[in-house]
Amino acid sequence: MIKKWYFYTSLTVIIAFLSYSFKPLKLDTKEWFLRKNDNGTPYLFPSVKQEDYTSLNIPFTGNLFIGFKEALGFRESENKYKKVNSLGYLGKYQFGNETLRSIGIHDTDKFLKSPKLQEKAFVALLSKNKFILKDVIEKYDGKVVNGILITESGILAAAHLGGAGSVKRYFKNNGKKYIKDAYGTSIRSYLKAFGGYDTSFIVPNINAVVSL
Repeated sequence: MIKKWYFYTSLTVIIAFLSYSFKPLKLDTKEWFLRKNDNGTPYLFPSVKQEDYTSLNIPFTGNLFIGFKEALGFRESENKYKKVNSLGYLGKYQFGNETLRSIGIHDTDKFLKSPKLQEKAFVALLSKNKFILKDVIEKYDGKVVNGILITESGILAAAHLGGAGSVKRYFKNNGKKYIKDAYGTSIRSYLKAFGGYDTSFIVPNINAVVSL
């Protein structure tokens, strides 16, 4: 009887000890991993708020050219190479037929089926517009016009939207004339949205065409 009592008492003590040993530790609820400001600089991420992530552009491409073309392609067509809009503009970058002909592309079916051809067309048009707008770029790059910091990439994006002539008219009016495309998107919005990217490697060439 004593041995039996000793056995159960010992078993109870062992179970109690093990249970205490595996008791969760009290966690530090201070959110040091969310925001630390020891040196005056706030760090916002990671965050427990889902909405803090909804406007992030991932992957992070910084101001590289790939970031420029992917951001512009997404604005134009959500990066859909086969998209044709209600006005007949084609592909990822929404080219018009006349613009395609100006860079040497006449087969629109082939154009829609070839992402490689569309990427070449985009660079060719940038080269052409950079030549046409070289005076505008030299004069306004780095300056603030109507509340917007003007950059080369913003100028080229605006020319993609409305044509080089529209961009020239915009600056001729010191940015105060509202110039927009058929859907109501303004030159000004593209100057702002696509400013600050590196397009320095684009060579100005009025005769730029796509080699098929």
